[in-house]
Amino acid sequence: MTVYLVGTGPGAADLLTVRAAKLLGAAEHVVYDRPSMAEIVALAPAAAHKHIVGKSRGRPALSQDEVNAFLVELGRSGESVVRLKAGDPFVVSRGSEESLALAAAGIPFEVVPGISAAVAAPAYAGVPVMVRQLARTLTVVAANDDPAYPGPVDWRAVAAVGGTIVLLTGRAALREIVAELLAGGLPPDTPITAVSAATRDRQRTVRGTLADPPDARLPAPLTVVIGTVAGLDLAWHTESLGRTTREHS
Repeated sequence: MTVYLVGTGPGAADLLTVRAAKLLGAAEHVVYDRPSMAEIVALAPAAAHKHIVGKSRGRPALSQDEVNAFLVELGRSGESVVRLKAGDPFVVSRGSEESLALAAAGIPFEVVPGISAAVAAPAYAGVPVMVRQLARTLTVVAANDDPAYPGPVDWRAVAAVGGTIVLLTGRAALREIVAELLAGGLPPDTPITAVSAATRDRQRTVRGTLADPPDARLPAPLTVVIGTVAGLDLAWHTESLGRTTREHS
C-alpha cells in the first residue's frame, strides 16, 4: 500500500485539493503534526487511526528520524497511510526528508502537492506576490536556524536579488533579518506585511516597512512578505470573508 504525502494547503480545510480530500476520506491511518489540523483530520473516516507526531499538550514532538521510522513502519502495514503536511509537502514541510526515508526503505509513496503558504498567505492578505510591473522574482526562505540546513542565509545576497521575499519560518529572528536586508541595500521604506494564521478565522494582517516592521510576536504560523508588492492591499478577503483583521505596525 502507498504512503501518501499530502499537502494540506495554508490551513483552511476548504482549500484542500480534490485529490487530497479523496485520499483523506479513504485513509486508514492519518499522521499529522499539530492539533490545529483538527478540521482537516476530521475529514478522515471515524474509524481511521489518527497519529499526532508534533508537539501536543503534555507530550513533546517526535524527532524527524522518529517520524521517518514511524512512516516506514506504517507503510509496511499494508494499510492506507495519509501523511498530512502543512502547505506543500516539498516547501518547508520536510516532506522531502520523509520521501527520501520511504524510498530508502522501499516503501511506495506518492506526493500530493498542496497550496504553499508562500503564495496563499499573501493572497489572503491582499498581496499578489508577483506583479509584472513591480516584481519578477520570488524568493522563498526558510529563515530559522535549523541545524539541518546547509548554512546561514546570506541575507545581503537575498536583498541584492530584490523582487518579492517571503519568509516562512524564523519569526524570532525577524529584527535581525530586517537589519541584514537593510545592510544589503533594501530601502528603509520597503513595505513588509506579516500574516498570522492565514486563511483561518483568527487571521491577522499587520503592515509596516523595514524601518518600522510588524511585531514578530504575532501568533504562529506567521508568513512575512517583503518587497514593493507588500505595499498592495487588494482587500478581497475582508469583503468576502468578513473574518480577518488588518493593522499597521
